[in-house]
Amino acid sequence: MRKFALAALLAGTVAAPALAQDASPFTGPRIEGLIGYDSLRSGEDEDGVDTGDNEGDETIDGAAFGVGVGYDFDLGGVVAGIEGEFMESTGEQDSDESIDGFTSSIETGRDLYVGARLGAQVAPSTLVYAKGGYTNTSIEAAFEDDSDRFEFDTNVDGWRLGAGVEQLFGPNMYGKIEYRYSNYNNVDFQGDEGDLEADIDLDRHQVVAGVGWRF
Repeated sequence: MRKFALAALLAGTVAAPALAQDASPFTGPRIEGLIGYDSLRSGEDEDGVDTGDNEGDETIDGAAFGVGVGYDFDLGGVVAGIEGEFMESTGEQDSDESIDGFTSSIETGRDLYVGARLGAQVAPSTLVYAKGGYTNTSIEAAFEDDSDRFEFDTNVDGWRLGAGVEQLFGPNMYGKIEYRYSNYNNVDFQGDEGDLEADIDLDRHQVVAGVGWRF
């Protein structure tokens, strides 16, 4: 009986490391820094400042940078995770064309994201994944002539889809590259007098790279 118990104990001790090796390395809490290309543009040809016949150009290009956090789970064959981001953008567009005597400028501000992702470990150190969730961004617009300046701020809700590749560089450090598409509906700027407004449907395209650390 003692020999049997000792053999069982030794077998369990040997099996435990083997089971641990089978677990995906893409699990647990993580934090990462992100940087990349950011482009916010009209989702419809007729979008623009509502002046009767002007269609405008809402394309805003810039750099995006920020931080992300997440937690990933090994579901056996796939990796699922939850994540959040805080990003800033340098995107800005200045119009040289006059609209009813006014020139305009539009800037993109902070960008928040909360969502989930689902991935497959295609190699010992490589994860391919898709993601989706909720996003909220801030947009600032200004219209001015020789004597007056009107400023408009708004926060816009939307949804995001994306895909990426994550590569381990060591036991804890990893890098990633990711494309994501976001859509913001019912964007509405309106002046204090109600005399200037724009109702714009926006598409956002981003390509970002990141370096992160797993705990």
